[in-house]
Amino acid sequence: MSRSPGSVVRRGAAVSAAAMAVPSQVVSNGPIAARIGVEESWIRSRTGIRERRIAAPHERVADFAADAVRGTLATAGCDPASIDVLFVATMTAEDITPNVAPVVAGRAGLTSAFCADVGAACTGWLTALQSAVSQVEAGRVERALVVGADLLSRVTDPDDRATAALFADGAGAVLVQACEGESRVGPVVLGTDPTGASWFYARRPENVIRMRGRETFAAAVDSLVGATRAAIEAADLELDDIDLFAYHQGNLRIIKAVGERLCLPPERVAVCIDRFGNTSAATIPMALADAERSGKLNRDDKVLLGAFGAGLTWGAAVLDWGVPDG
Repeated sequence: MSRSPGSVVRRGAAVSAAAMAVPSQVVSNGPIAARIGVEESWIRSRTGIRERRIAAPHERVADFAADAVRGTLATAGCDPASIDVLFVATMTAEDITPNVAPVVAGRAGLTSAFCADVGAACTGWLTALQSAVSQVEAGRVERALVVGADLLSRVTDPDDRATAALFADGAGAVLVQACEGESRVGPVVLGTDPTGASWFYARRPENVIRMRGRETFAAAVDSLVGATRAAIEAADLELDDIDLFAYHQGNLRIIKAVGERLCLPPERVAVCIDRFGNTSAATIPMALADAERSGKLNRDDKVLLGAFGAGLTWGAAVLDWGVPDG
C-alpha cells in the first residue's frame, strides 16, 4: 500500500522491465496509399512507416494497456498486489468515466494500487513517469507502473493525407521501483508552449486529429533538440555518455532530423515506428521494450528519453536502465 503523507523518506528510483502489447492486425501502406491517392513510397518517404497495428472494432485501449502491464510484471517477477500506483497516459479513452487506469488495474489484479489517467498527448507517458519517479523518490510509494496506451486509429480521418498513414494503436509499460543509493532517473525536463496549440488538435464533435504538418515538424525538431540538451546538462553528462536515445516515434523524419542536428550515431537511436507507426503516449515504452528485446538496451545503459506532443508539450530525461545489484 502507499505510504501515508507523513512518512516521507528520500531514496532512489529505478526503471526497468518494459513490455508492449499491440493488435494482431497488421496494415501495410498499400491499402492506405490506394485510398488517399498516393504511392506507397510516398508514405514511406514522408513518415518512415511501412506497416502499423490497428485494433479490431471490439478491442479497447484498456485491453492493450492491461496486456502491457501483465507483461511488465512477468518480466520483473513482480506480484501485482505489490504495485502502489498505476498511471496510464492516454488521449483515446473510450469513456468519459471511469478512466482507463482503474479498468486496467482490475484486469491485471492490481488490488492495492491507486490509479489515474494522465493527459499530455504524446508527452503523456514521460509526464506520468515524472510523477511516478517523484513519488518513489519521496518515499511515498515503493512500486509504480507507468503505461502509455492509445488507439489513434479511432481518432484518425482515413481520407486525410496528413494523418491517415501516420497513426496506429498499441501500449507499452515500465516498472518504477525504489532502489538503494542515488536515483537512476532524471532530472526530467518538461515544457509547454501554448502558442502552438492550434497546430495539432482533435475537437468535439468532429473527434479526429488535425495537424499542420510543416509547423509541427519544425517545432518537434527544435523542442526535442532543446530538451535533449537540457536533460543532458541537468544530468551532468555529455551526449557521448548516452548508450541509447529513445525518442517519441512520431515520424522517422523528425527522429532523423534530431539525430542529425545533435550528430547522434544512428545505431544508438531507437527506431520502431517503421513497424508500429505513431501510437502517441505508447511510443517511448514500446521503443524501450523493442530495444530490450533486440539486445540494444541492457542493464546500466544510459538512456535519453525525449517526447513532443500537442499542447505544445515536450520533455526529456536521462535514466540508467534497470535495478542495480544490491
